[in-house]
Amino acid sequence: MPLDRLDHYFVYASDLERSRRFYGEVLGLHQGPRPDFDFPGHWFYLEDRPVVHLGNTEFEGGYISADAERITSGGTGPVDHIAFRGSDIDDFIARFETLGIDFQRREVPDFKLSQLFVKDPDGVTIELNFFHGDG
Repeated sequence: MPLDRLDHYFVYASDLERSRRFYGEVLGLHQGPRPDFDFPGHWFYLEDRPVVHLGNTEFEGGYISADAERITSGGTGPVDHIAFRGSDIDDFIARFETLGIDFQRREVPDFKLSQLFVKDPDGVTIELNFFHGDG
């Protein structure tokens, strides 16, 4: 029973509007339909799939620590970052600079890869990979 693909990741947003703007305006993901759940949130799509789910502490899920405390913020636990493949690195750099978004760039010449790293409003590291020659 192999896995097919990453479905989505969920972020507990301390400020839903701020996170909505980040994932839409900064990363350029498309906000799309979301079921009528009993807690506030947003779904963001890449192509035709909802890949980022945002919610707040009204969502009853969450990581449960060993002492049964629900953890909804304070970093990403053992998850270090979430990565997307992108195109047109110059467009992202210009967007980040226009919006005043701090980012780091790293080059991986052996793989013909340029990477950009940004933090979402709650501190989740987002890695954007741009392979030279993709296309």
